[in-house]
Amino acid sequence: MLDRRGFLRGVGAAGLATTMAMDAGAVEPAGLHVTHEVVEAQAEEKPKYHIKFAVCGMSHDHIYGMIGAIQRGGGEMVAAWAGEPDKLAAFRKRFPDVKIAASQDEIIHDNSIQLVLSSQIPVERAPLGIKVMRSGKDFLSDKPGMLTLEQLAEVRRTIAETHRIYAIMYSELLEVKAAVKAGELVKAGAIGRVIQTINIAPHQIYQGHGDAGGGAGRPDWYWVPEIGGGILNDIGSHQVDQFLYYTGSTEAEVVESQVANVAHPDHPKFFDFGDMVLRGNRGLGYVRLDWFTPDGLGTWGDGRLFILGTEGYIEVRKYINVAVSKQGNNLFIVDQKQSRYIDCNNVNLPFGALFVADIVNRTHNAQDQTQALLAAELVIKAQMNAKHVHLEA
Repeated sequence: MLDRRGFLRGVGAAGLATTMAMDAGAVEPAGLHVTHEVVEAQAEEKPKYHIKFAVCGMSHDHIYGMIGAIQRGGGEMVAAWAGEPDKLAAFRKRFPDVKIAASQDEIIHDNSIQLVLSSQIPVERAPLGIKVMRSGKDFLSDKPGMLTLEQLAEVRRTIAETHRIYAIMYSELLEVKAAVKAGELVKAGAIGRVIQTINIAPHQIYQGHGDAGGGAGRPDWYWVPEIGGGILNDIGSHQVDQFLYYTGSTEAEVVESQVANVAHPDHPKFFDFGDMVLRGNRGLGYVRLDWFTPDGLGTWGDGRLFILGTEGYIEVRKYINVAVSKQGNNLFIVDQKQSRYIDCNNVNLPFGALFVADIVNRTHNAQDQTQALLAAELVIKAQMNAKHVHLEA
């Protein structure tokens, strides 16, 4: 005699078998083509140009990615300055042969230096960049590149007067291989005309494995929007830059933005959640930001990008393929003929070489200056005008 548990087990097994059979038929209907591709590795071209650059401020560890990009592009780092002793000590371990300047002015007034990089405390970046440009040098800032509309106006005025470059390292586009590949596909018309981008950008406040200032806890300035930028201006800047880039929008506005402090009452000015809706002259956008990445993910954030086109769509899983693989740079594209997965880890990153060439040739191929500053303007306005939301416990 079959007991109740045995009966349910049997029904469950039969149901599972039926479901699997149905799923097997549903996964590959006639005419559906699914491909798995790996971008072929290509030797990186030797840099065409050489410049001398310096670091002036390293409050955020993003500076190391910035240095790497310029070195790949042909830059020679000749000097560095930092205001924080611990940051300077860590830098010296990595670059023991680089000259340590006694002050910012020593770097600013060194006429042999063509480019200055900085991840100084965010509120200090624009004033520093203005001094750098007025000394006849170009400037590469960590994001956010400025915190107020007044700072932005002065940066624009200085660019117009000096004809120098004020670049902003929006690394989630410029230094993510799958994001670069997505741009190539969009420009080739692979998904038709872009309608909308959606960026999901979770981050982690305390990282057990360290990186970007997170392993040992965040500095005091990080918790204060007037100094650190705030969630929409800071990590939102990456995402708005992508919205402008992929849609090709040259004009845009923030339709709505909101922020909340859900779980950090000890830091009342801090916002751990934010989102915004964007409307451009060539496309639409949505951005969601948070500081709630759980430790179980294994990396600092499951960053996602979705690009909707008239003939297909793209999804980029930037840093991990959650519950599937720890490998990042995963791109999925669906068009009218097939679905494709593309492993983008062999894609070359062009920013460094293009930016060094821009400095030598006075061009703007690595980053469009107008677009970079428009992204900054939009996130400043989003932060300024955001609705402050209180969620009941």
